[in-house]
Amino acid sequence: MSRIGKMPIEVVSGATLTIDGNHVTAKGPVGELQLDLPEILSVKLDGNLCTVERNTETREARSLHGLFRSLVANMIEGVSKGFRKDLQIEGVGYRAQIQGQKLTMTVGYSNPVVYVAPDGVTLGEEGGTKISITGADKQKVGQTAARIRAFAPAEPYKGKGLSYKGERIRRKVGKTVA
Repeated sequence: MSRIGKMPIEVVSGATLTIDGNHVTAKGPVGELQLDLPEILSVKLDGNLCTVERNTETREARSLHGLFRSLVANMIEGVSKGFRKDLQIEGVGYRAQIQGQKLTMTVGYSNPVVYVAPDGVTLGEEGGTKISITGADKQKVGQTAARIRAFAPAEPYKGKGLSYKGERIRRKVGKTVA
């Protein structure tokens, strides 16, 4: 039995979970998310506890059990609290500006880099050097943060570029004249 898969999920107050066959919908103050489970798994709701169970004991069912339990748990957490990733910009002349869902960054290229955020993800910036990415879908928030960071990842010699908040950049020693 999967250790993660057999753990029950608590549906917190403010979030509602609707199960229609193998289609799961979670609604809350932050948003609404949907998920289709494979036929080899089923979801049961008992009061405010939700469990994901296997219909068969095949290798595929065992491998997907914990995954879909985590996906349902992330849906409930996302619609109730939401997820957030923070990026920091380091470097002289490096800055970010947001107009609606469009992020414009000056990160050392000849032209500014423009990124349009997907639906369900909200961008925010602080002082031109901090970018916050928030949303209900954990995968979308993480993917958006990774794509933005990929434009100019922090380099190891001076630390210039984009990095996650709290990320430790391993610094290298530059060349020395002998």
